[in-house]
Amino acid sequence: MAPRTSCAAVRTKARVLPRFPAAFLGALALLATQPAGAAAACLAADYVLQGQQIYTANDAQWTAERVAVKGDRIVFVGSAAQAATRLCAGVEAIDLGTAVIYPGFTDSHQHLEGVGRRTKTLSLFGIPTLAETVGAIRAWAQTVPEESWVLGRGWIEREWTDEQRFLTKDDVDAFTPTKPLFMPRADGVSALVNSRALELAGITKDTPDPEGGRFERDVDGEPTGYVLARAMDPFRAIIPDDSDDYLRDNLIQGMKANAALGWTQTQDAGMAYRLVDLMKAIHRDGLMAHRVYAAIPVSEAGELFRRGMEGTDDHLFEVRGIKVFIDGTLGSRGAALIENYADADHNGFMNRTTKEDLMPVLAEALRQGVQIETHVIGDRAVKSLLDWYGEAQAALPRNAWATEDLRWRLEHAQIIQPEDQQRFLAMKVLPSMQPSHGIGDLNFAPARLGPERLKYAYPWKDLVDQGLMILGGSDAPVELGDPRIEFYAAVARKRLDGTDGPGWHPELAVSRETALKMFTLWPAFGAFQEGLRGSIEVGKLADFTVFDRDLMTVSEQEILAAEPVLTIVGGRVSYAKTP
Repeated sequence: MAPRTSCAAVRTKARVLPRFPAAFLGALALLATQPAGAAAACLAADYVLQGQQIYTANDAQWTAERVAVKGDRIVFVGSAAQAATRLCAGVEAIDLGTAVIYPGFTDSHQHLEGVGRRTKTLSLFGIPTLAETVGAIRAWAQTVPEESWVLGRGWIEREWTDEQRFLTKDDVDAFTPTKPLFMPRADGVSALVNSRALELAGITKDTPDPEGGRFERDVDGEPTGYVLARAMDPFRAIIPDDSDDYLRDNLIQGMKANAALGWTQTQDAGMAYRLVDLMKAIHRDGLMAHRVYAAIPVSEAGELFRRGMEGTDDHLFEVRGIKVFIDGTLGSRGAALIENYADADHNGFMNRTTKEDLMPVLAEALRQGVQIETHVIGDRAVKSLLDWYGEAQAALPRNAWATEDLRWRLEHAQIIQPEDQQRFLAMKVLPSMQPSHGIGDLNFAPARLGPERLKYAYPWKDLVDQGLMILGGSDAPVELGDPRIEFYAAVARKRLDGTDGPGWHPELAVSRETALKMFTLWPAFGAFQEGLRGSIEVGKLADFTVFDRDLMTVSEQEILAAEPVLTIVGGRVSYAKTP
């Protein structure tokens, strides 16, 4: 490439590339370097992007016409006229036509290995009836060898149009007499097992419920085959282990699927160290399709305290937190409520992790500066965890803390009483919430909670109005994990078909500007990375998500029709839509 010795207008040879042919990938892959002797007065860049609009998520400069990249960093954000006078001549110009450029989208709560696994096992997502769901399980079971496990995930009774009840062993026993079956519900904290699995796990009528879980039973006390939370553990313990090669491929396939949707980072809520070590190898092999920020399950907290927090120099992979599990989910009636469910004679359960076990972990996290992320859904769980966080912090002198900038999180936090919403702000606790839960739960939350509790369920706008940053995520593979669905859910607060229900409080939806921050700048803050990423600003990492239309101005339904056309991570193309 000829030396760039002038600050003259960028003579672009600009190419309009609405379909991003292979030549475009080649152009971005060849990252140029500024030759020695180039004029210091002009800004060197590898390429400059333009499109219909650039949204920065930076309040000081909300939109721009051009963004330039050098290496893995943003070196210029501004108008076309400013680019023409400030960038060195000959910079590669990429015109994205009518596409719109956003800061790299982040899924602040995901389970990466499960996303990849979903691409290779029976997926029951989106099946409209109980009968068809059972039919899909039957067909899959026929492909499984005798005595092998029938595995899959994703059934969800709230979506069915024939019967809306939990699956039981009676639905599947007839065609799986010799094949144990384990099928988690979409929420991942309850599951269907068959009689053969119950037999292998030694679960009978006389088996007591574990603390933090429950075996559903019929009127005679016999297990029905629907198991919740810690009651899933006996079955997981006897399912044969996956090979490292299988898990590694799941991680790679999960990243590829995420990048194709526009995610530039996912924050993994509970990545076991076996997967962490595989991720490190994937990184060494140069196969990272997006950034990953991981929290270790609380069961391995001791290992984290021994190893310490860690990350790669290129910020593609980082381990900094501990994921704690407290209650179940609202759909399974496992979320811990203060008052009984409106449609059941109990108030859910807690103690998937007990306070006794958790408090020493919180104390050591304070000493080492480790982030805590806790799964809480019901108002009783939320209130209890805020109490426990406060108690742990009060018990340890501040001079023993590694930092006062804790950024401890509550994951999901779907039902938050008003007084506890205020405690989030006072305690500087971050709510990590998934908008798709708030629209999917439309089908059962009114029955579970009743009208009074709906007033403070999924209270997105109330939290933002109080000054809180909501870290937006999807909880994939519990949900589909699509940024378009999450963005739509946050701003529409309606089902995907545009309907809602009585008492669903549409006023709790958020603005599009807020939704953009929920999936860009605020998750970066939730990972201590707001100085590195989350907005399009000079000096930050060059992470961009590009859709074919303007999510900020199109109709709500058009948000769902948007197509991801380009994902850039650290200045390099991770995904490009092909013709």
